[in-house]
Amino acid sequence: MSQSYSDLEIYQQSYDLFLATHRFSMQLPKHEKYELGSQVRRSADSVNSNIVEGYGRRRYKREFIRYLVFSQASNDETINHLKKVGDLYPQFAQEAGILEQRYIILGKQLNRFIQYVIQHWKTQPTSP
Repeated sequence: MSQSYSDLEIYQQSYDLFLATHRFSMQLPKHEKYELGSQVRRSADSVNSNIVEGYGRRRYKREFIRYLVFSQASNDETINHLKKVGDLYPQFAQEAGILEQRYIILGKQLNRFIQYVIQHWKTQPTSP
């Protein structure tokens, strides 16, 4: 079992993707930075933040799984936002597509980790 959320590969991947997505979104046209750009930044942040919050609740298996599912849903939302960016702004389509593919891979990793937690996670006894 990992000692910290930062030891989890899904955390590391989601953090790196958040940074890349944030930087990418800041290249959008000014009016879009605060519309679709803001949405993609928030959903990318949510992927990462829900892993962290879930890990903080890892003692309670159901809560841990719940937050991992939230993370996976935010991952899907981020993919959808990136698809919109690529379709609306052809000049950003290639970079949006690369990020989409990275989020698709992360989604598969999240799914595998959720299945691992469901099948193998042992809750820790609560301390008095």
